[in-house]
Amino acid sequence: MAATRANADRLGRGAERLAVLLLRLKGFRILERRLSTPWGEIDIVARRGDLLVFVEVKRRRSREEALEALSERQRTRIARAAEAYRRSRPELARLACRFDLVAISGRLRPIHLADAWRL
Repeated sequence: MAATRANADRLGRGAERLAVLLLRLKGFRILERRLSTPWGEIDIVARRGDLLVFVEVKRRRSREEALEALSERQRTRIARAAEAYRRSRPELARLACRFDLVAISGRLRPIHLADAWRL
């Protein structure tokens, strides 16, 4: 069990590195990775101009599974964590806020879904 968990963590970290690279290529500056808040973890916090983006990264066997892996409960948790982060960083309060998803599967190119969900 521990080996499976360690392998899943390794694959998850690799997926997040790939997502960071993709976002940087799109002109985003990465502010945080694996941000821990009282409400939970946010995979990536990025900024481009006046836009603050909270990114969830999902890696699954198929692209479809990755795209469908974000539950309503997770969305709520991420939104609460994002709000806590924004409250802790008043200089970011004026920025527009968006929630994105980066879906990764196998050797296929990652998919970046901008504005994947709204509050």
